[in-house]
Amino acid sequence: MKIQSRIRGKQARANGGYFEQLIDRECRKYEDYALAKIEKTPEPMKPLRRPNQQGQFLACYTKHAQPDYKGTLKGGQAVVFEAKHTDADRIEKSRVTEEQMAALLSHEQLGAKSFVLISFHFERFYRVPAQVWRNMKEIYGKKSVNEKDLAPYYLNGISFLGRTANGERLL
Repeated sequence: MKIQSRIRGKQARANGGYFEQLIDRECRKYEDYALAKIEKTPEPMKPLRRPNQQGQFLACYTKHAQPDYKGTLKGGQAVVFEAKHTDADRIEKSRVTEEQMAALLSHEQLGAKSFVLISFHFERFYRVPAQVWRNMKEIYGKKSVNEKDLAPYYLNGISFLGRTANGERLL
């Protein structure tokens, strides 16, 4: 059982890294077209030991995780979002921590566009407004959502600054 858990954890980290690569590529494209400057938020950590000969070191996080990406859209509006991938048929609200949600909403109150970018199987993508994610239980009657629930927030590919199925635009 322990081995299966380790394998799932390793696969989840690999999938998360691949999803970030897709997002980073999209962010570079937006920057090349002078549409936005969006960057991955580095995880604040403190090394506990010197690196070994392979460059590996032991570290701990120094504060709670922040939203994954922050930046500025053409025209000056801030954008902040959390990115989540799943290979399941639904995604849990708890995948976004309370601290991350508080940060998303705080940025939103100051005028930023804030959302959760969801990938299902690296094939279908959804841009879910932070307020919708926060109120998932009230809106959908459950603490998880599936693709049918998220249909209004469907994106055409990973172009997360484009229009959603319900016509919402970021640019």
